Amino acid sequence: MQNVPDPFPLIGHNGGPSLSAAKGWKTHCWRVAREQLLPHLPVEIVRLRVRRATELGLDYKTYAGVRATTGRDLVAFLFSSNALGLGAPPPVLAAERAAKLTRIAGCGRIALAHLPLTPEQVLVAAPMLDGVSPAPGLLAPHHAIRSSLRIALGDVPSDAVLLIGAHGLEQDWCAAGRLASYLPAERFFQM
Repeated sequence: MQNVPDPFPLIGHNGGPSLSAAKGWKTHCWRVAREQLLPHLPVEIVRLRVRRATELGLDYKTYAGVRATTGRDLVAFLFSSNALGLGAPPPVLAAERAAKLTRIAGCGRIALAHLPLTPEQVLVAAPMLDGVSPAPGLLAPHHAIRSSLRIALGDVPSDAVLLIGAHGLEQDWCAAGRLASYLPAERFFQM
């Protein structure tokens, strides 16, 4: 009797090409799956989103990335006093940062004041802000950060808020507060 290899060596094997040996096949499958996953947006929707990104002072790529991640539009920005460049009392907001904050349209502007600054001092330095609350400590426990952010945001849905920060530890606030995303201050203010 001749030794004939089993055409279906594994249960459930469909006889197709081996995925480990067919790099081109894997690439093709990945490309097709990605094309099916990504929506094909009408040009009018893309134009609206480009306009919205401009109103917010963001580039389209950043705005589209946040929107794709959360599935919703941005409702507010949350700035740390570090991101605003406010130093020790009395804080002074740089003119170019004040101009950028003023140009933001159709979106809330909330700030968190790091010690030794008080919320009142930050609001005097940046009167275009909609509200200022005390910032959670940079090494505060997760639940304390979440509580501080919830108080600062009030009724604003957290997953529609983009955090603008200037310190790596501030980036951890996104997970604690379930915020949409984090953007470094130097990048935000250079857009």
